[in-house]
Amino acid sequence: MSVQYRLVVAKKDERVEGPDDASIVFSAPVATVTADGFDATVEFMRGNVKASGHSGEVLAALHTGEATAAFTRLASEL
Repeated sequence: MSVQYRLVVAKKDERVEGPDDASIVFSAPVATVTADGFDATVEFMRGNVKASGHSGEVLAALHTGEATAAFTRLASEL
């Protein structure tokens, strides 16, 4: 399972981490990721973090906490 993370800064401006042929792709707006107490799992359930791919793999990827860490890394590069 490979995962790609897309931090949406503005229209046609995204920061990307992960392979282009990933089986799971997460995307989130920068305002959501930079908010206090950001947790990718919580924001996914709220509909602020979007994901494509097999739902079981999406939930497994969220469970590890790597999504929160990856989005936080991408946001810190701004």
